Amino acid sequence: MKDVVGLILAAGKGTRMHSELAKVLHPICDRPMLSYTLAALRQAGVARIIVVIGHQAERIRDIFAAEEVEWVLQSEQLGTAHAVECALPCLGDFQGTILICCGDTPLLTAETLARFVTAHQQADVDLTVLTTILQQPASYGRVVRDGRGRIIRIVESKDAGVQERAIREINSGIYCARAELLRRLIPKIDNNNAQGEYYLTDMVEKALAEKRQVDGFTVLDSQEILGVNTPEELAAVARLLADRAATVGNSQG
Repeated sequence: MKDVVGLILAAGKGTRMHSELAKVLHPICDRPMLSYTLAALRQAGVARIIVVIGHQAERIRDIFAAEEVEWVLQSEQLGTAHAVECALPCLGDFQGTILICCGDTPLLTAETLARFVTAHQQADVDLTVLTTILQQPASYGRVVRDGRGRIIRIVESKDAGVQERAIREINSGIYCARAELLRRLIPKIDNNNAQGEYYLTDMVEKALAEKRQVDGFTVLDSQEILGVNTPEELAAVARLLADRAATVGNSQG
């Protein structure tokens, strides 16, 4: 994949997992969760991958010692925008596309990532948000569009009003962005919100304020972007991955 750097955000402790183990190390079908995102990026053709880690950073490095990745430490977990800011120095003068992924979305496929990057680059826009439609959006951030269908902002669930919470299009937390856009906008993001965190989602409004082009890419199979935040979600994703593996095995048999 040409001129693309993968950036995985994997620093969170995962307090809702009720475990001392870092969230991205929880096993799914006998593999640590983070391994699925790494494999999807590799299979999509992303050669250079940067992983932002924090909780149990050394343990993560040890477990993935064989992986050819660049590790970045986010010593304080102050939000997703802060995680990206920690990684910016690693980019040097890179001018291509940054594909931002999450370390807790093990169902995301290489095919979807490849289509996402291709759509972003062919549209020649500054920022593309990966979205999907959920019947019950729950705690996911909502994608707000104007009357012409253009994305105008993303609002986190805890900050959303009644009308915004009724929106079923959600933000996956996965983005394609020009590297220079990240360098310019990430330092401008503040933490004036209910969580007191630096949200990467705020990049959308800041990009639009500077007349940058923002697009959306909608995944039809919403299961792909399911995040893992609780033991129940971990078990559900494990079942889906096992079913997927069985389906592939039967088709090859």
